[in-house]
Amino acid sequence: MKKTISTFVFILIFFSNCTGQQNDTIFVAFWNLQNLFDTIDDTAKNDEAFLPNGEMEWNEERLDKKIYNLARVIRMMNNKNGPDLLGVCEVENENVLKLMVDKYLNDFNYNIAYLESPDNRGIDNGLIYKADIFELLNVQADTVHLSDGWPTRLIFGANLLTKTNEQLTVFVNHWPSRRGGREESEPNRIEAAKTQRNAVDRIFKDNPSAKIFVLGDFNDDPINTSLLNYLRADPIKCDSLPADFEVEPKGELFNVSYQSFEDGIGTYKYKETWNMLDQVIISGSLITDTSFYYICNSFEVHKPNYIVTRSGDYKGTPFPTYGGRRHLGGYSDHFPVTAKFVMKGIKK
Repeated sequence: MKKTISTFVFILIFFSNCTGQQNDTIFVAFWNLQNLFDTIDDTAKNDEAFLPNGEMEWNEERLDKKIYNLARVIRMMNNKNGPDLLGVCEVENENVLKLMVDKYLNDFNYNIAYLESPDNRGIDNGLIYKADIFELLNVQADTVHLSDGWPTRLIFGANLLTKTNEQLTVFVNHWPSRRGGREESEPNRIEAAKTQRNAVDRIFKDNPSAKIFVLGDFNDDPINTSLLNYLRADPIKCDSLPADFEVEPKGELFNVSYQSFEDGIGTYKYKETWNMLDQVIISGSLITDTSFYYICNSFEVHKPNYIVTRSGDYKGTPFPTYGGRRHLGGYSDHFPVTAKFVMKGIKK
């Protein structure tokens, strides 16, 4: 399939409206949690700023406020049922993520899949999933090797089994930042894209129809070269086509965030520019499969009023935990993203 910036258009048939069979919606989300650190000094990490005596004056009270706020947003997703799958990044360790889940989300039967990354600051990627829907089979990690040898976040992957015996893989990404300028730092994100694509292709080699989610903060937009030319995540839109049009994409990835990006919506604002850094990318089988498939146009940037800055120079942007070194007591500097899927044959 030729990869261009032009949009790949497809028909999505809403099987739930045709068969009369009871279907369940799977709610998938991703969120950059913005520096979710504990208050304990880890000598193996550069976490000094986020300690009680550090420059951010990070203490137990502020940590509790942070995890309460994050959990409030997570709880309100999916009609107050919480996401079924939630990828996260910028988390110091599994314990602090578990603290949030156990203290403020303990009625959702969440489990955590997690691995420590080599990032110098110790901020990692992880997955929160509902254990009554998914069984964790194993986790995997792919190291991104940058040209300067600087350690960065792993490409984290979790292999899951559904109650209907569908196997799927969820990758969670946090690609290198744009520090130093987008173009200057672009080679680092290209390396991350190559690493993620290699991980996907290993799965496609054995099963071209594999069900794969690639979630993350990619620090690039859907049309940037890292995503378009190296990860090869095709933009898609939900438009009408002739009824006899058929497509069976195998070994392909599609970016369901593209329509929102094209509409000028973003998850992170830098100066005057909105960027769609946080995205949901899926394998072709999650478009064409008749029992587990993407609900057309269900991708959204999740921004309830209470997580939006209400006034001042940053009006309309995510309300963060910190503004510089000033503690604001907010949520994150990124909005979360969500998408919905139909999975037939399960009952929540």
